[in-house]
Amino acid sequence: MKVILLKDVKGKGKKGEIKEVPDGYAQNFLIKQGLAQEANATSISTLKAKNKKADKLAAEELAEAEALKAELEKVTVELKAKVGADGRIFGSVSSKQVVQGLEKQAGIKVDKRKMTMDPIRSLGVTKVPIKLHHDVEAVFNVHVSEEK
Repeated sequence: MKVILLKDVKGKGKKGEIKEVPDGYAQNFLIKQGLAQEANATSISTLKAKNKKADKLAAEELAEAEALKAELEKVTVELKAKVGADGRIFGSVSSKQVVQGLEKQAGIKVDKRKMTMDPIRSLGVTKVPIKLHHDVEAVFNVHVSEEK
């Protein structure tokens, strides 16, 4: 019997796949537990429509991420930090400060957890990578200067 899996089933397949399984297993376990439904013409067409919609949403998300990447790579965030006599920063510049500066100066909101940066501990320009999408990573500049 052909079934469409509604949830991931260990040893059988992932959600949304069409699988051939024994009739008894399908009727007595998969369908009763709500893990699958019988694969007929209407359920297959519904599945194809859902997949098409999901693909369209994924393409839109990717396009948005690409547009944000192009915008981010033009930006340089200017931050000020207290500096000691030897030219070293007191403490460090964190990802939270970078996100706040990015929002104030460029009007771009991003999640600080998507930045893969170590705290900035020196003056000058630092390149900061940020993961916008699982296929898109942008790099923008952060310029740390001395606070007077």
